[in-house]
Amino acid sequence: MSKQTEQVEGLNIQLHGIDIGVVAHYAGGKNILSFNPEYIAMPKHERPVLTLRQLQDPNYFTKPQIRSEKIPPVLSNLLPEGILRDIVAKALQCHVNNEFSILAYLGTNLPGALVATPIKAGDMPDWALEQRLATEPQQINVKHADTKFSLAGVQMKFSSSHVDGRYHIDQEISEDMWIIKTPSTVHKGVSVNEYTCMRLAEAAGANIPDIRLIKLDELEGLPNIRLPDETYAYGIKRFDRTHEGRVHTEDFAQIFGLHPVDKYQKVNYEQLGQVLFRTSNDRLGDVQQMARRLLINILLGNGDAHLKNWTIIYQDQRSPRLSPLYDVVFTAPYIEHDNLALNMAKSKQWYEMTMQHFEKWSNTVGVPWVAIKPHLLDTIEKARSMWPEMLEALPMLDEHKEALQNHWQTLSPDFLVS
Repeated sequence: MSKQTEQVEGLNIQLHGIDIGVVAHYAGGKNILSFNPEYIAMPKHERPVLTLRQLQDPNYFTKPQIRSEKIPPVLSNLLPEGILRDIVAKALQCHVNNEFSILAYLGTNLPGALVATPIKAGDMPDWALEQRLATEPQQINVKHADTKFSLAGVQMKFSSSHVDGRYHIDQEISEDMWIIKTPSTVHKGVSVNEYTCMRLAEAAGANIPDIRLIKLDELEGLPNIRLPDETYAYGIKRFDRTHEGRVHTEDFAQIFGLHPVDKYQKVNYEQLGQVLFRTSNDRLGDVQQMARRLLINILLGNGDAHLKNWTIIYQDQRSPRLSPLYDVVFTAPYIEHDNLALNMAKSKQWYEMTMQHFEKWSNTVGVPWVAIKPHLLDTIEKARSMWPEMLEALPMLDEHKEALQNHWQTLSPDFLVS
């Protein structure tokens, strides 16, 4: 008896121009990521690293990753969330969870260095079609790869190229690439809030990319979107794009094999620190920087430091390091009773946090407390000596400045800023 045929579409996945795998999307909804035998066979010192997981698990590449509707987390976390996801799915006329179609559409401008391109009918390699034993695959062309549409009606972040003082939205026409966040129609003053918090974080010793406030009339090709009556968008230079090409990155949701829906749960800051300390090419320096950032998040009332806002960067394609800091916002004015995104020493309450919580965190991570404590003392000393005066001059809304000063006064004695 002959097998029932099932239509299948394919995307080729490349990393730094090397074919590393194929995502096969079956009509029944299954998505199967299989890795290219030639990539697997590359000598370790030549093979660019896709994920920290391959460094931890010698069998990582031998097991196809199978999901229904969604694609495996190592790719799923590259796709937009929230309102942009809804808009893309609506324009493609596909379900919001049809991640294969969304990946096909966005595949040439993903975060990091991965690129996904459609495989023409008949060109799928046999090794990518070996997993569906009950059906006979019949390859068809990818449906949504060439769809074009406008992002009208969204408050969004865009990638842009900076050329001659202007920012060209969704064009990669220069090596000077920036993420642009337009002002929110829901929350007041987010652009100046984020800019202010990032400048304060930098002063307290965090490693940050270049950031700017950008006048809206400097944006070229901005879709016809509804914007509030605010002057500035927020711009942050892309650390995954350089004059030498794309730089591979991986957020901690990818590293832990979790879909974006789980970015606030299932993992705590101790586990995140343990992975960093075990795998980073500068493991002590990166964990010290992580501790500093954790304290900065508490001091700045940033409740959004979830798994997707901690990232590993592979500057040389193989050696993992903690990326520069990004996405720091004083969230308390927007979210009532906000707290830390993840647990640390079994608490999320920033007003409870003391040096003792950090000592527990440090011990669990496996780093001697004497190697962490001086960095925390330096962070709080810098904050106390510089932040009050800096805050006066920075562009955060006055009502948010007042709320942040009140936040500083409510922290434990270890972390009071006045």
